Amino acid sequence: MDKGRQELVKRYRENPIIRHDDIPVPCNTVFNAGTARHKDEYILLLRVEALEGKSFFMLARSRDGFGFNIEEVPVMKPAQDRPFSIYEKRGIEDPRITKIDDTYYILYTAYSRHGPRLGLAKTMDFKTFERIALISQPENKDAVLFPRKIKGRFVRFDRPSTPGGADMWISYSEDLVHWGDSKIVMETRPGFWDSRKIGAGVPPIETDKGWLEIYHGVKQTSGGNIYRLGCAIFDLDDPSRIIGRSKIPVLTPKEYYERTGDVPNVVFTCGAILEPETEEVKIYYGASDTCICVATAKIEDLLESAISGFEEP
Repeated sequence: MDKGRQELVKRYRENPIIRHDDIPVPCNTVFNAGTARHKDEYILLLRVEALEGKSFFMLARSRDGFGFNIEEVPVMKPAQDRPFSIYEKRGIEDPRITKIDDTYYILYTAYSRHGPRLGLAKTMDFKTFERIALISQPENKDAVLFPRKIKGRFVRFDRPSTPGGADMWISYSEDLVHWGDSKIVMETRPGFWDSRKIGAGVPPIETDKGWLEIYHGVKQTSGGNIYRLGCAIFDLDDPSRIIGRSKIPVLTPKEYYERTGDVPNVVFTCGAILEPETEEVKIYYGASDTCICVATAKIEDLLESAISGFEEP
C-alpha cells in the first residue's frame, strides 16, 4: 500500500461495469447491487429503476467478477400479494446477500407510502426466490446479515432513522423473522466525513482481527450530500462492540461517473467479495445512483485503515 495515498482502493480501469444501457429492459438507472459467489460464478443482484420510478431486481453473472452478463427478465418485482404488496408499492431497493449454510438470504428495503422497512427473501440457486417476511418497522433500511450465528443467534446491522439521527444498530434473532435485543453500535461523528448519517454496506466479513464492515457515511454540504465509504471493525464474539473505525474514507466520489448522475457525489456499496487466495476484496458500488462500479483493495489495508488511530467511543 502507498501510505501517502488517501484512498486504499483501486478503481477498475473500465468502470462503470454496468450502465442502464446494458439492462435488457427499459429503465432509468441501475445501481446498488447485492453480491455473492455461487459455485464458479460471481452474482450481482441489481437494483434497477423502471421508467415510472419504482425499483426491482435483475440478475447478472460473471466468471471473473468484472465482465457481467445480465439475464433477460427481472428475478424480483414489487410483490402483488399481501402482506408484501402493501409495503412494496413504491419498489424494492438495495439488496444485500448473505450465505448461511446452503441458503442465500437477501435483506432488502421494501418501500411504500408508509416509509422504508426491511424485507427478507431467500434463494438456493439464484433461479427461484422466495420472500420470507417483513422484519422491521419503518423507518429502517441499510441492513446486513452476519454470515453465521453468534452465541446461538442470528445477527444483523441495520439503520433505523429517528428524530435524533441515522446511526447503525445491531439486533438479534432466533429465527430470522423476530428481532430484538437492539442497541446502537456506531454513531455519526460531528465534523467528520460521516457526520450526517451512516449505514451498513456489505455483509460483515470475518477476519482474525474482527468483523470488517465496509459502511457508507454522509456529510451534508452547502451543495448537497456527499456519500463516501469507510471501514469499521467489531469484536468477533461480541459484535456490538466496535474496535476500529476509519478516520478518513477509503473511497470518495472523484471520477465523473461518481460525481454526475441522478444523485451526484455518491459511492454506495451493498456487497463485496473476499478472494481468499489473494486476500483481495472486490467492492461493488453504485455511483451517483446511475451505474455500477467495482474497486479492489487488500483486506489488510482495509483493516489497518479502521485500526489506525482509533479511539474508543
